[in-house]
Amino acid sequence: MIDVHELTKRYGPKTAVDGLSFTVRPGRVTGFLGPNGAGKSTTMRLILGLDSPTSGSVLIGGRTYRELAAPLRVVGSLLDAKGVHGGRSAYHHVAGLAAGNGIPRRRVDEVLALVGLDPGTARKRTRGFSLGMGQRLGIAAALLGDPAVLILDEPVNGLDTEGIRWIRELMKSLAAQGRTVFLSSHLMSEMELTADHLIVVGRGRLLADAPMREFIESHSGGRTLVRAADAARLREPLERAGARVTPDTGGGWLVDGLDAGAIGELARAHDVALRELTPLRSSLEEVYTAMAGASAEYRAEAVR
Repeated sequence: MIDVHELTKRYGPKTAVDGLSFTVRPGRVTGFLGPNGAGKSTTMRLILGLDSPTSGSVLIGGRTYRELAAPLRVVGSLLDAKGVHGGRSAYHHVAGLAAGNGIPRRRVDEVLALVGLDPGTARKRTRGFSLGMGQRLGIAAALLGDPAVLILDEPVNGLDTEGIRWIRELMKSLAAQGRTVFLSSHLMSEMELTADHLIVVGRGRLLADAPMREFIESHSGGRTLVRAADAARLREPLERAGARVTPDTGGGWLVDGLDAGAIGELARAHDVALRELTPLRSSLEEVYTAMAGASAEYRAEAVR
């Protein structure tokens, strides 16, 4: 478990993290979201003891990272897949980490095989690796100590479709084993498929801490797709009832402001036979964009 309590980090006059508190629990994948400049990377660095907080605390299993006797056996992390000496092979990079942390050499072969780096590839110098191969190597290093806690920043960056599906299933399986999985990504569609719980930050402050489904449903608009044999007859009654009605490309209506039950009752009262009545849930991307927009530090101007 990761416990973040009133965490604050200032760099001169700039506050990167501002009184942040949340808990990352075992047994689920927790997604970490926020626009550029929101404080995500700083928070992860503070968790891993790479920076010292101005105030507040971060505990991993009740201890700070620096108090862990064998950190790689407790916490596995990937913050920068390029942080590898280009003259070393993938094998010797991971073997060096194993030797420095008292981890058996056989574990090196296990994690390289797990991430799909075959023996031939693993013996090549990493300077020739693609971004996706570098990500796999970084994940192998994170898994080396068989840790109970995993902290991964943009782990799908550079991976192809097969690789993205692989990392998704790996994260889910590790969480199912009772591990704590903390995952940052800007790829909303993938985060929606992978994470069970969300921590959302903006300008260093907590915006949301909720299960994925609850987060989406509580911030989604109440829109319903309505299709009927004579849809035109239904528009006026819907609008009189206070709904906002817009055309759907498939020939029906998109209705805001009335739930599906009320729409069904109106259709029955006006003798309109419905062909489809489907509540529409917003995507994570839609909900997150609406929530985080006001907290974005950097914005591009719209193209005209």
